[in-house]
Amino acid sequence: MAFNLGGMNSGRRGRDVPALSEINVTPFVDVVLVLLIIFMITAHVMEYGIEIDVPKTKTVTASSKELPVVQLSKSGDLLLGNETISINALVDEIHRRYPGQQAVYVRADKETTYDPLAQVLATLGDARFGVNLVTQPDENAGKKR
Repeated sequence: MAFNLGGMNSGRRGRDVPALSEINVTPFVDVVLVLLIIFMITAHVMEYGIEIDVPKTKTVTASSKELPVVQLSKSGDLLLGNETISINALVDEIHRRYPGQQAVYVRADKETTYDPLAQVLATLGDARFGVNLVTQPDENAGKKR
């Protein structure tokens, strides 16, 4: 059995030999493995979620806006002004009592669970109201520590 590899005996010196077009994948695999190792080492370091640093409030002498006040008690009772109201009727009642109003104050007790507050905020947000949360001024805002 004889093989012709296009050597010196053929006379045409490599014209019959097709070009070698295979890709050498070894360097590619090496790079991918190094990247995989780097990802595996750093993946556990990444934190998921957002860290929030809530600022303290400043003392405000007077409110610049006259807006309706939606109040949420510790027990979950919802009030518009001084009258108890259902969350389902809240948006319609604000439109009826305060026509043309685009924003409201929301005042909630600090011991109120988050779920009723979130529902009130979502309801007002869906109705495209600007929501301003009422907080108590920080007693130490003007003092140096």
